[in-house]
Amino acid sequence: MPTTDRRQQLRGTLPALQVSGLNLYYGRSHALQGVDLTLQDGVLSLVGRNGMGKTSLCKAIMGLVPVSSGSISAFGEELVGRSTTDIARLGIGYVPQGRRLWRSLSVDEHLRLAQRGPRGGWTRERVYDTFPRLAERKNNAGSQLSGGEQQMLAISRALLLNPRLLIMDEPTEGLAPVIVAQVEDMLVRLSEEGDVAILVIEQNIGVATEISETVAIMVNGRVNRVIEAARLAADRDLQQRLLGVGRHGHEEIEPAPAAASAPGGRRAPAPTRTDAPIRVYLSNPVLPTRWSADVAAARIEASAHTLTRMPVVAATAASDRKVGRSIGGLNEPFVAVAGTLDTKGEELRFIADIIKAAGLPVKLIDLSTTGRISGADVPPLEIALHHPRGSAGVFNADRGAAVAAMAEAFETWVKGKSGSDGVRLLGLISAGGSGATALATPAMRALPVGVPKLMISTVASGNTRAYVGPSDIMMMYSVTDVQGLNAISRQVLANGAQAMAGMARARLEASKAPPPRRHAGDDRPLVGLTMFGVTTPCVQQVTKLIGDDYECLVFHATGIGGQSMEKLVDGGLVPAVIDVSTTEIADLLFGGVFPATEDRFGAIIRTRIPYVGSVGALDMVNFGAPDSVPERYRTRLLHQHNPQVTLMRTQPDENAAMGRWIGERLNLMEGPVRFLLPEGGVSALDEAGKPFFDTAAREALFGALEASVRQTASRQLVRVPHHINSPAFAAALAQHFRALQGARPRARAAGR
Repeated sequence: MPTTDRRQQLRGTLPALQVSGLNLYYGRSHALQGVDLTLQDGVLSLVGRNGMGKTSLCKAIMGLVPVSSGSISAFGEELVGRSTTDIARLGIGYVPQGRRLWRSLSVDEHLRLAQRGPRGGWTRERVYDTFPRLAERKNNAGSQLSGGEQQMLAISRALLLNPRLLIMDEPTEGLAPVIVAQVEDMLVRLSEEGDVAILVIEQNIGVATEISETVAIMVNGRVNRVIEAARLAADRDLQQRLLGVGRHGHEEIEPAPAAASAPGGRRAPAPTRTDAPIRVYLSNPVLPTRWSADVAAARIEASAHTLTRMPVVAATAASDRKVGRSIGGLNEPFVAVAGTLDTKGEELRFIADIIKAAGLPVKLIDLSTTGRISGADVPPLEIALHHPRGSAGVFNADRGAAVAAMAEAFETWVKGKSGSDGVRLLGLISAGGSGATALATPAMRALPVGVPKLMISTVASGNTRAYVGPSDIMMMYSVTDVQGLNAISRQVLANGAQAMAGMARARLEASKAPPPRRHAGDDRPLVGLTMFGVTTPCVQQVTKLIGDDYECLVFHATGIGGQSMEKLVDGGLVPAVIDVSTTEIADLLFGGVFPATEDRFGAIIRTRIPYVGSVGALDMVNFGAPDSVPERYRTRLLHQHNPQVTLMRTQPDENAAMGRWIGERLNLMEGPVRFLLPEGGVSALDEAGKPFFDTAAREALFGALEASVRQTASRQLVRVPHHINSPAFAAALAQHFRALQGARPRARAAGR
């Protein structure tokens, strides 16, 4: 593509656009994953399939969505943290996807609103010279323009800001080929004039490679590579692998049944599906008149809506019958293989085939939000119907919102299909990147403990807390990206599939076997206890005191431990709690690495079960290795528990804050409450001669609790003149626990 002196002068100066390490989330969906991109000058095309993060990048550049981390600079000016108005004032224009014109304003009124005074090279007169068609239509309203004319006006509106950098999102979307050629010529002219650098987001490979010398390819929220436009244009195989160009029957369309031969050797036409969702288009969304202009294709597409060929309940019933289901739930047990078949179809079908080969029933569930037909056993529409707002709440223009809504709908669907004991759903397996992981794991967390859950993910080697939560999800690192099958991915995916097959088979066989004979003590009710390393002696003594009558489940108070216990309480599996170690609250309030959530104690409040608790290990905040302690805490009293754990002593004001926080939640508990305060110390480090012994801090905690808690006959704070790890304090916990439970423990409910 020709260059000008102006463009050559720009080379070697600050880049027009520099994106470095950019991360962006929609909820837990990681839309942009460390994006790096540089536009020095001229035109750079960015291409990629739907849902890869291209529009999210545009919005991030313009300040329309908050970024999590990373940098965006234009001509050396940092954009992150600035408002959209400030970004525009820096000389950055934006042509959004879909044009977004005012329907009632004329062309000339649009341009007058956009013009920033007489200064600058771009004026209304220059716009009319550049786009003669707009001059002819200057008195026409935005709704009276063709698609190409609307796009010319949207570009002109941005140019009147006299930008140094222009961001264009899908400028040729929905346009007729002849109009695409006009827009393409216009972009080439703008590039040759050299007044403005342009980032063009485009799905039309021909346009992308024609208007720029280099093309960046975005895959799964990352810039996969930057390639010469000529090479991409000539490499059809590369286009198919990275951009999904062309038809792939097993991923994009439902396989047609084998057609029988008609008389005379001709093949009979395949039967038409009558239960599939259809797309309804209106060629005239607004009642036309004799003066109406042709309706743009993009507008017709935007006005279309999806319908089933029968009422929703009937369609769902037909779909259920097709795969052996009833509306109320599955008739037969099955393994669910779930994910986005539009991008991970090959990998998910590979997993499903291995599980099927093991002799287990499998249902392939499509969670895509692009609307493509994939031939899944459970199509996206059926999942979307479980969203509170139906399919309209899922299939919308915003990819991030659509993914979050599909995750919510899938979670509801899974809850309805798992059954009270989870036997009908033998297991749930998925594979993908961070987006697919955020899409599938909420449904996994909603399943009961014990139902096999396996997530093969690119993020499994990092911090998986946000995905696993208090559930028993298995995370398997994919090693390579989940992007096609290769020598490595086949081994990893096969191992995951075989693991799921083994767990599901064991669950299926257990469901068919007669109930095992009960042994003595098997009917003991469950009780949950929280323990930390510095409260271990206390919990061990309590379990010995009540273990003959209760089956004790001990949870490590590392943030997730408390959540796990309360998840079982919410599910009715643990009807009693001795919450010795509430240390997770210290990490929540003061930035430690083992924090509770704001919902700590929430399950106790909701279920109103009897509650016995204490202040175990509230004398400390947990950090990693010494160099990980935040700068603001470096001068505090620190104790190295081991090379990877550093403990910080909490101060009196912090203890008072924790006391008030706990007190507010104890007041919300409507069941009987006994909260014990060990006057001799709250952990193994908080006793005479130990590094965290601090009576002032302890009394600040106890005093705040006593000032905050509204004590009644059923809600009491109890001071115990002993250390938390002493036998006397353990005996006091056991005594109050038995008193709240009654003289004799209740037998465990059948089936638990």
